[in-house]
Amino acid sequence: MSSSGLIVLLSGPNLNLLGDREPAIYGPETMADHVATANAAAIKLGFELEHFQTNHEGELVEAVQGARGRAVAIIINAGALTHTSWSLHDALAAFEGVVVELHLSNPASREPFRHTSVVAPVADGCIAGFGGLGYSLAVEATHRLLMARSGS
Repeated sequence: MSSSGLIVLLSGPNLNLLGDREPAIYGPETMADHVATANAAAIKLGFELEHFQTNHEGELVEAVQGARGRAVAIIINAGALTHTSWSLHDALAAFEGVVVELHLSNPASREPFRHTSVVAPVADGCIAGFGGLGYSLAVEATHRLLMARSGS
């Protein structure tokens, strides 16, 4: 089976500052660089990619809800909302496709408040700590999860 469909890539608060914000932790690449990486990986695997970034929790929840019935997967880097947003957790739980949690850094190796993810219980998996490489890895993981679900 060949892959096809829409992957929605969601980026949470402060990710619009990538490339400028704490490059020792998050790397020198911008959000545009990461979206381009994810888009190239998606095209190679036969997917369309749509990206949305917001600094507002409610807008991120609405984006998840808007993906229902039209996207096969969501890749989400929720930023700090990963650790606090039960409304995001609930929205992702209602999404019927693949959900991949994504982080540039490794939250488990950082401050204790970052060790708990409220996204993890409703995600199929997590890509963390690989910097910008994580974006192409997340698309590849999405592809493989969708293939496994389809029995291919």
